Amino acid sequence: MLTEFLVQWGPNPGWHGPQGGPGWLIGLFFLVLVAALIATVVWLAVRRPRRRSAVERAKEILAERFAKGEIGTDEYRERLTELG
Repeated sequence: MLTEFLVQWGPNPGWHGPQGGPGWLIGLFFLVLVAALIATVVWLAVRRPRRRSAVERAKEILAERFAKGEIGTDEYRERLTELG
């Protein structure tokens, strides 16, 4: 009676044994999970905007003002030289 119970409800060799079973499916799931985790980390690292320095931002504003005609060529060059 105990032998029948263990055979029927005991560890199933089909999960890990030579008969196969869903063990490969679980392995595939974890492989996809790890790949998704790596892809997410790479995506977050790539899409993070690079912080610009205050000087770079000041040069951009200066160039915009020059393009709009708010300042002349001499003033643009002078301020650009001051910014370095």
